[in-house]
Amino acid sequence: MAVSSRVLVDATHGTRSDAVDQRWWPLLAAGGLCGVPVPNHPETADRLLRRVRPDGVLLTGGNDLAELGGDAPERDATEAALLDAALGANLPVVAVCRGMQLLLRRFGVPLSRVAGHVTARQTVLVDGRQRVVNSYHHWAAHTTRTPLRAWARTADGVVKGVRHETAPVVGLMWHPERLPHHLAREDVALFRSHFGALR
Repeated sequence: MAVSSRVLVDATHGTRSDAVDQRWWPLLAAGGLCGVPVPNHPETADRLLRRVRPDGVLLTGGNDLAELGGDAPERDATEAALLDAALGANLPVVAVCRGMQLLLRRFGVPLSRVAGHVTARQTVLVDGRQRVVNSYHHWAAHTTRTPLRAWARTADGVVKGVRHETAPVVGLMWHPERLPHHLAREDVALFRSHFGALR
């Protein structure tokens, strides 16, 4: 699968680097999946998609969207292109944290600043059942719009998970790659089933 990269800005050296948290690789492997990092350059990302022909797209966390004050507009452009390509080809997508924010904005869902959502442990209601996850974001949605439907929320009404009504697209606002193994098992199962691991 194609895995989006965060942008690391080093003001001292004037460099902008693409990076993927190394914790993603064992989590994906546990789900029978293999990821290919995608650079934050839309033209290169497009060529990569056409040559590699991934079975799906993972939009990872990190960096605020540029419209929310983030400093990585090249990432916004690359991930928007990845999402459009996946929707056009009916490829499965999992959008994590910032990735879900991008997904929400793609379908016109407003985001607002929230407090109390940066914590290593947070209880969310997932498909009507309580689950402990983590949370590392300052921007969130309290509503959804068609074709997205909420499947996870917090007690204060923040949308923590969405599903597309017809496309194989799911978003979650927690970071499964940062969860302890016993808490990440449900996410590994989600990735395995959603991406059709080892097809």
